[in-house]
Amino acid sequence: MKTTQRLADLKRLSTDQLHDELLKLKKEQFNLRFQRATGQLENTNRVREVRRDIARIRTLQRTAAASQA
Repeated sequence: MKTTQRLADLKRLSTDQLHDELLKLKKEQFNLRFQRATGQLENTNRVREVRRDIARIRTLQRTAAASQA
C-alpha cells in the first residue's frame, strides 16, 4: 500500500519537480552511505527505500521522455 501511494504521489509531480526530488534523494543516499560507513546509521531500511524511490523517479522520467519522442 505504501509503495503504491508513493508512486501515485510521484506521478502527480511535474518533470521539474521530479528532477528536484531526484536530486534531494541522491543527496540523502550519499549521506546515508556516509553514515553507514562510519557506523552512525540507525535506520538501515531507509537506504533501500531511497534507492527504490530513485529508481521509481528515473522510470517515470524515462516513460515521460519516451512518450514525447
